Amino acid sequence: MKLYIPSDYRAQLAPETMEQAIKMLKSAFQDELSQALNLRRVTAPLFVLSGTGINDDLNGTERAVSFSIQDMGGAKAEVVHSLAKWKRMKLGAYKIAPGYGLYTDMNAIRADEELDNIHSLYVDQWDWERTVTAGDRTLDFLKGIVEKIYDVLRSMERKIYATYSHITPLLPEKITFIHSEDLQKQYPKLSPRERESEAAKKHGAIFVIGIGSRLADGEKHDGRAADYDDWSTPTTGGRKGLNGDIILWNDVLNSAFEVSSMGIRVDKETLERQMDIENCTERRELLFHRMLLQDRIPPSVGGGIGQSRLCMYFLRCAHIGEVQASIWSDEMVDACKENNIFLK
Repeated sequence: MKLYIPSDYRAQLAPETMEQAIKMLKSAFQDELSQALNLRRVTAPLFVLSGTGINDDLNGTERAVSFSIQDMGGAKAEVVHSLAKWKRMKLGAYKIAPGYGLYTDMNAIRADEELDNIHSLYVDQWDWERTVTAGDRTLDFLKGIVEKIYDVLRSMERKIYATYSHITPLLPEKITFIHSEDLQKQYPKLSPRERESEAAKKHGAIFVIGIGSRLADGEKHDGRAADYDDWSTPTTGGRKGLNGDIILWNDVLNSAFEVSSMGIRVDKETLERQMDIENCTERRELLFHRMLLQDRIPPSVGGGIGQSRLCMYFLRCAHIGEVQASIWSDEMVDACKENNIFLK
């Protein structure tokens, strides 16, 4: 069992007040995010048909929870991991112009998660996607989007402080951009997670650029599927990638704390290149991939922002089970209870 227990931990809010704060945070965040990025809300599926290439493969190894549909001749459906590809298809279906996009409440089940303070079988996030032009596929454009999202995060922290004045703001005024290649050079003896923690502790909030391609040491900072984020396009100084993660320093957990994975999505050229790199060219025949290769899906930028993760951070919780209902082992529930961490 992986579990971090902060010393002398006490929840900042009583259970009934915690529920009110969660509701306020979720409502306010989606409203401000939609205004900042020109997004409109859409309804999202909980599951999609297997074999279409629409479901997100995450790192490319996680199993999707699946079931057969009796009324469709036993066709197989699978619970979504995220909606990275589904959203792109909807941008095209709704003919959303560049500069505008959509967001949705995404709920997922990830059966292969290793459960700990921040990982649950149940995933809730705001999945968002925005149409761009071919000329927007640059690192500067991506940074501009990240800064808009970060401004919303800081606004949420101020709202919490205005209502619960004992929860004081911690986020720095600006987010720091760091490429994964530079992190590897700065901390060559540390693992990617350890590098993130060192940088997040130093800066308070970072955006790690270029996640998915191999670094100078031959390893990846982290895995990314070949067919949604662009992690292979050259940028500057021999670096690659038009994607990344927003990571905050978490004082309660004394560690780096990822709240969003996002990026400029693959175009035709990048999709072909990354499928070749990852030896998964057979995906060209799947529905999503055929549509993209046939120019039936617009270029876009998008990502996911963890709802429970944000609530954890802003309400200074030690475990994601304090802000969402899920399933935990008896061992974890008991260990948490002994240390004043009460899981839902």
